[in-house]
Amino acid sequence: MIDFKLYNSVADLPQSWDELSVDDIFLKTPFLKALEMSSPANISTHYLGVFSSETLVGLAIIQRVEMYLDDVFRKTSNQFFKRCGKVLISKIVKGNALIVGNLMHTGQHGLYFNSEAIHQDNYLNTVSDGIKELSKTIKSEFNKKIRIIGYKDYFEDDQIHKSEAFFRSQKLYKAQVQPNMIFDVRSDWNTTENYIASFNKKYRRRYKTARKKSSEIKCTELSLDEVNTFSNQLYQLYENVSDNAGVNSFKLHKDHFYNLKLQLKDKFKLFGYFLNEELVGFYTLIRNHNKLETYFLGYNQELQHQHQMYLNMLFDMASFGIQNHYKQVVFARTAMEIKSSIGAKPRNMHIYLKHTNNVIANTVLKLVVKYANPIRNWEERHPFK
Repeated sequence: MIDFKLYNSVADLPQSWDELSVDDIFLKTPFLKALEMSSPANISTHYLGVFSSETLVGLAIIQRVEMYLDDVFRKTSNQFFKRCGKVLISKIVKGNALIVGNLMHTGQHGLYFNSEAIHQDNYLNTVSDGIKELSKTIKSEFNKKIRIIGYKDYFEDDQIHKSEAFFRSQKLYKAQVQPNMIFDVRSDWNTTENYIASFNKKYRRRYKTARKKSSEIKCTELSLDEVNTFSNQLYQLYENVSDNAGVNSFKLHKDHFYNLKLQLKDKFKLFGYFLNEELVGFYTLIRNHNKLETYFLGYNQELQHQHQMYLNMLFDMASFGIQNHYKQVVFARTAMEIKSSIGAKPRNMHIYLKHTNNVIANTVLKLVVKYANPIRNWEERHPFK
């Protein structure tokens, strides 16, 4: 017998949750606990266990997202788009959405099942039943109707696409979103020097220029106590970059980085950039088995161009991946062109989405998706010989 159970807290999860053989740190309780302790104000996470004869055979992360205009549209948002967006969101998006996955990080970090114990279609139908029950609970407890249901971030070769009949029956449509930029670590790169030597002349010169411009900046890893000490500066630097995004669906909790370091310990890395003893930038990494996941970063906008901080961060992340023998560095979406200039390659991703009000055509929802997450034209760079 296939059944499910919903949990609202990591503390309530069964012990067997972490015993499932899933190689994804974003589905394990230390990360989920850190997220629960410092989630964005408009995101709450629910956990679904799928059971076969009382044995846990699958899980799902479901995030309830409350759409607030101040979170979605930032200081840099175009005023015309703000006005148009306000109308769109008030009529179509405003309210609650349930997203299967982690809205705060690019990639498929919401689903896992044991394919030897349950068929994918049965698993997805059980997740759907859980979403229906969660929707009813949110309606009865908070008087909020779920407007949008989404399953996020699947590569083109993901097995989930084989369940076409399921998505059709649930009236979920498939939409392409911005690609995930993946840096594959070559087998002949044992050191950073090997990596730089494989650049062509133009990009080797660019690397040397970037390093020269950042020569006055000292990069150092911060301990848990130091993350706590620099908490306010880190958050301000994060906001500098986040607010500049124009359109976003959340804002991090002020203690997010501290709680990640507290729970993940050495699997979470935070490196600070210091100029004359002052913290002027930082980047974060999550060690996810054989993949290195780049996470949030921040920098002083006024110093960024002068010291090419963002480009240097990309080089530093790639170097960490090479030196620590990772197979891939996941650079996520956004800034595709500059990420391709250091060797990352785009991999297309799709989401599945629907509006729960049949009167509002999904074609209108597609316009919202395109507006919030447009597929931009960009020129891929080819830095290697």
